[in-house]
Amino acid sequence: MKKYFYSCIWLTVVLAVFLFLTGCKSTAVEEPAPKTESGARDIHSYSEPDLVKVKNVDLDWNVSFEKKTISGTADLSIERSEKGKGAPLKLDTRDLKIEKAETSSDEGKTWKEAEFKLAEPDKILGSGLTVTVPDDAARVKITYETSPSASGLQWLSPEQTAGKKQPYMFSQAQAIHARSFIPIQDSPGNRVTYSAKVKTPEGLLAVMSAENNPEGTERPGEFSFKMTKAIPPYLIAIGVGDLAFKGLSDRTGVYTEPSMLDKAAFELGDTEKMVEATEKLYGKYRWGRYDLLVLPPSFPFGGMENPELTFATPTMLAGDKSLVSLVAHELAHSWSGNLVTNATWRDFWLNEGFTTYIEWRIVEAVYGKERADMEMVLAKKGLEEEMAKQDPKDQVLHVDLDGRDPDEGFTGVPYTKGALFLRHLELAVGRDNFDSFLKGYFDHFAFQSITTEQFKEYLKANLADKFTDKVSMDDVEEWIEKPGLPANAPVPVSEAFLKVDEGLKEWMIGKIEASALPAKDWSTQEWLHFLGGLPANLGTEKMTKLDAAFALTKAGNSEIEFKWLMMAVANNYEPAYPRLEEFLTSIGRRKFVAPLFTELAKTPEGKKRAEEIYAKARQGYHPITQASVDKILGK
Repeated sequence: MKKYFYSCIWLTVVLAVFLFLTGCKSTAVEEPAPKTESGARDIHSYSEPDLVKVKNVDLDWNVSFEKKTISGTADLSIERSEKGKGAPLKLDTRDLKIEKAETSSDEGKTWKEAEFKLAEPDKILGSGLTVTVPDDAARVKITYETSPSASGLQWLSPEQTAGKKQPYMFSQAQAIHARSFIPIQDSPGNRVTYSAKVKTPEGLLAVMSAENNPEGTERPGEFSFKMTKAIPPYLIAIGVGDLAFKGLSDRTGVYTEPSMLDKAAFELGDTEKMVEATEKLYGKYRWGRYDLLVLPPSFPFGGMENPELTFATPTMLAGDKSLVSLVAHELAHSWSGNLVTNATWRDFWLNEGFTTYIEWRIVEAVYGKERADMEMVLAKKGLEEEMAKQDPKDQVLHVDLDGRDPDEGFTGVPYTKGALFLRHLELAVGRDNFDSFLKGYFDHFAFQSITTEQFKEYLKANLADKFTDKVSMDDVEEWIEKPGLPANAPVPVSEAFLKVDEGLKEWMIGKIEASALPAKDWSTQEWLHFLGGLPANLGTEKMTKLDAAFALTKAGNSEIEFKWLMMAVANNYEPAYPRLEEFLTSIGRRKFVAPLFTELAKTPEGKKRAEEIYAKARQGYHPITQASVDKILGK
């Protein structure tokens, strides 16, 4: 047997040498080619931009509220690499009706019909679209129509808007939903410029993540847009509705429905201060204008950092600017995420960890250290509570998302653990040194998409090697590649919260009545800390006393109401159930909706109530929120 073994080895060596000398190719399966400029392979995209890359997208769209579709063309300017000769163009799509593909070799003067193949759909990735493209072609035009159920679009009837008179449509492309309304190389590692001609019903205003005209008041039913800076496809965004605009400064302003405009403008009045504060820290704002579009309450996220036009939830309009850290967060993305972008969704923490850290710094600069300390304490506590229920593999910053929807990576880990890692580095080398490092980082990688490995290499060369006694790459590896929080994680402290804790303790032991709590002047953050410090099983009696003293069931502040309603479900506090149903049928923000349905579904009675509420609410939710709640309730 041993003799046969060694004979096999000898024959294998001889064969290998023969193949090498004769130039024959092995039949072994090769590793997939890198798919992004960073060298990373994006497992959530069918595209191969290392062979044929889309550089620019010119969109010509007709927005039909009657059909709930966008139809038209995507004119793609392409660039073929040396190794891409003879290769087809590969694009990502989801539920798109592809009518025709054409190619042009003379800058769009003439077009020739091209063969194309639309693959069978994958549940997560959608369908790959392969177009046969001559080597001398520089443009590919796809004629197509979206599905009425496109995952990246929401169509609202007039009754679902604040004004009740006109319909509304908006997009949400992150993470891989751009492919549901554009045939594109839908990878954050493949940046593109774009333009758009958009036809809408007359009387509606269209806005996009591009150069908008704040002076434009006419609504002729046709609009043009241009984004001249290369962005990842998930930042292509559109909103169409009965919109009005109000300037906040020479370069900032807000769009929303007319009835909400004054309220939104007041709440966002500090936006220019935030821009100026961030510029002092990390360099010039590079996107021209910074405007916000306050959307209807069905918007599934708090905000979306679409360049030049942040999309924001109306649930932040608390009336006292207590929830505008959300604006600080989306603004911070103008540096971390939009300027320097994660190359794949595994590197998502490079977007959100940096952005959350910068958010804290903006809040400190504009609203003071105490406010920032409170925000940090709340964030860390929320992360620890989330991690206690998480699989260890999901507690890693450089998370493995193979075979999974990248939306599953949108947890508190990339946001708060990522920010705490940067805070740890700041404390290690000193604030001035770390600010200089971050500013250099944004300058070095400006308008690029990078991987975690590229960040680590830059950190080693520009921080660890300069502060060898303070920054260890082994420590960096633990933060990025290991689950949980390292033992050296920062522990933020809030003096204001310590005082809240005193009152909470006195009330819980019966020393004072609920009405005697010093809560009259509490901020939103102090209320959230107080409610978060109460035991899970508070009991109906204490719930009733708190509600009687402070009318928490009618709080009016979305964050406080959410926290209170979560407690109401956990304690079966019946008086809050009418408000719970009202809340869930009027707000589609996933951060609020998904946990409430999860808490309801823990008991048979609660699940029945959840299903009854969801039957009323589902139609008004964005497809992203629908997918989350469907999973929770087993639909």
